[in-house]
Amino acid sequence: MTRMKLNSKQRAFLRSKAHGLKPVVHIGTAGLTDAAIQSLLDAFNTRELLKVRVQEGAPDDAWETADRIVERLDGVSVAQTIGKVMVLYRPFPDGPELKLPG
Repeated sequence: MTRMKLNSKQRAFLRSKAHGLKPVVHIGTAGLTDAAIQSLLDAFNTRELLKVRVQEGAPDDAWETADRIVERLDGVSVAQTIGKVMVLYRPFPDGPELKLPG
């Protein structure tokens, strides 16, 4: 699986679905560690859409962290980054639950 390029309608759809979600992974002062990557993988096993918060003392901002996550995790796309919160999407390999618009 490779990175999926989202169009503006798909990003808007994912943003609306993520609106009520709470961040499930927090990137702390150590940055994007192997433990943080494992937490993301674990979270993606049960859901397709995640909110991730970059804590105040983290070495990279949300955009940089999102780029590094996309590089390290196959099939992850960034739906949104606002301030210190990002919304990440990775469809389930056996068939996505979220049906993205065209």
